[in-house]
Amino acid sequence: MKYSAFAKSWFLDPTKPGFDNYPTLLDDDRKVPKLEASLEDIGEYQRRLWANQKQGLLLVIHGPDTSGKDSLIRTLATYADPGGFHAWSFSRPNSVEGAHDFLWRVTPYLPAYGQMVAFNRSHHEAVIGERVWPVRDVETYDWEARYRAIREFEHHLASEGTCVMKVWLNMSKDEHKRRLLKRLDKPRKRWKFDPSDIEGWKKREVYQAYAEEALAATHTEENPWYMIPGDRKPQARAIIAALVAAKLKTLAPEYPKESPEVLAEYRELLAKNGVS
Repeated sequence: MKYSAFAKSWFLDPTKPGFDNYPTLLDDDRKVPKLEASLEDIGEYQRRLWANQKQGLLLVIHGPDTSGKDSLIRTLATYADPGGFHAWSFSRPNSVEGAHDFLWRVTPYLPAYGQMVAFNRSHHEAVIGERVWPVRDVETYDWEARYRAIREFEHHLASEGTCVMKVWLNMSKDEHKRRLLKRLDKPRKRWKFDPSDIEGWKKREVYQAYAEEALAATHTEENPWYMIPGDRKPQARAIIAALVAAKLKTLAPEYPKESPEVLAEYRELLAKNGVS
């Protein structure tokens, strides 16, 4: 699969998996693509994807609590055709999900051909969050086997026509803390606060360490991870929108070719019914 120089500039380097090796903020907004232009392109090329019905796009979004995953998805959907765009959120597995293999719960929500689907967290939580908050006896987990299963699963998706884009929102500890406090200070955000947020904050370093390991183990040339600065939401949205727009252009550069026979029959039918 070919990637542009812009796309490659955001790739995770498996030899440097530590999140400290990647920025959480860009100091020059001139390096950031214009958001509105990218959103308009997403709207146009997502419709072309929907019209062609040949490939799908799965956007996997991960990051700490408060990293802006929900608002990012809302932004990306600004001009999307609702018939071909869907979003799903995956929190900690419930008792039913935990009783199945870890890929079971995401499989029904994968994009059909022609669709763009965004996952707010995903099957990767099974090797990140579930290591911090297990849903089974710890002795039953085989993390290397799960890493291998994820790589094979995503290879299978790609080989069958579903492009997988994986994004990590890289947020600093100070910004993480500021956003948690903001949830308490602002009434319109207070509803999102949950006691588990505090537990997550206490285990931030452990969570980050498992995430670093998981991303390095599931990053492939075919299905890479994108490391996106997450301390300023507008920057993150603009970068990711540009990446998504560029990917959609490669998946569906044109609308399907029309059939001259069908058009001729259509015109003849309209003419017979007095439509000129």
